[in-house]
Amino acid sequence: MSQAPHAEFARRLHRALDAAGFAPGRRRTGALAESHGVSRETARKWLTGLSLPELERMIELAVRHHVSFEWLATGRGEAEPEGLSVRDAWLKYGDPEEARLLELVRTLTHKQRRALLDLFDTR
Repeated sequence: MSQAPHAEFARRLHRALDAAGFAPGRRRTGALAESHGVSRETARKWLTGLSLPELERMIELAVRHHVSFEWLATGRGEAEPEGLSVRDAWLKYGDPEEARLLELVRTLTHKQRRALLDLFDTR
């Protein structure tokens, strides 16, 4: 049997999920799928190296799991991003409660995020 075409990406994704505290084994597939709003089949393909996420999803994976996008996508550079990303730079001097809220929101599933948006969106 030949190696999966994106096996190296799958190894990096597993490493990022390990650091993020995702459950190992079959539960990981379901947790990843729910967390990112994709099917279990899509999550399984990412985890086994049979396919790659689309660019936007790859960026989301890197940001959500606090790894460098370049490292996750290509294996180049360090896994841990240096400094703050442009997206998170405001947190350096921002309100600690706001930073805590952002961290908590990042742990929510796609479905939970939608419910939260519906709750707070008063437009």
